[in-house]
Amino acid sequence: MMEKLLRKYNTATMLCVFIGLPIAFWALDDSSGRAWVKEAISILTILSFSMMLLQFYLTRSNKRVLKVHRMGKVVKWHKLVGYVFVPILLVHPFLVVVPRYFEAGIDPTDAFYTLITSFNSTGVVLGMIAWCLMWIIALTSLFRNRLAMSYRIWRVFHGILSIVFVVIAAWHVIDLGRHSNVWMTGFIVLVASGGVCLLAVVYFSKSNQGGPSNE
Repeated sequence: MMEKLLRKYNTATMLCVFIGLPIAFWALDDSSGRAWVKEAISILTILSFSMMLLQFYLTRSNKRVLKVHRMGKVVKWHKLVGYVFVPILLVHPFLVVVPRYFEAGIDPTDAFYTLITSFNSTGVVLGMIAWCLMWIIALTSLFRNRLAMSYRIWRVFHGILSIVFVVIAAWHVIDLGRHSNVWMTGFIVLVASGGVCLLAVVYFSKSNQGGPSNE
């Protein structure tokens, strides 16, 4: 009975933190209130990135979750979140120019070309790097069994790549995100730092010197 209550508490907490808070911070932002297409894309992108931050907490490094949830179920949710939200972030550069189809002015194709060639913008360059890293993470996860590496090495590779990705992606979001107000920025920095620390403990703590096991 107590375990069931803790499971519900953990689930409710995660939903509040990774869905409720980003939506609340978006609503607090002064730049909200644009065309519904733009706001819908913004909310979808914000939630997708928040779900990527959640991925760091849906791993065996999160001992608090594993106390009441079975490892198999946590891994199942980790994969499901990845399958749903990684594709959304992969098409994010194209979604940015979708509103141009409903507005007068610059052509969507021209807007996209301008976007991906703005190498003088640190945020754009960071976004391109994060986008490439996400493709590598996605492909090496989907085709893990075809890679010439053991499961243990793949997990280390996946973890390190994920840490590099989230640092660069978070920087990109904070630098270019329309809704990156002080609350959203604080949320991203705090949650991303916590996730990276959780993962780092698995790889560098004395009790895990042998590296992550094959679970």
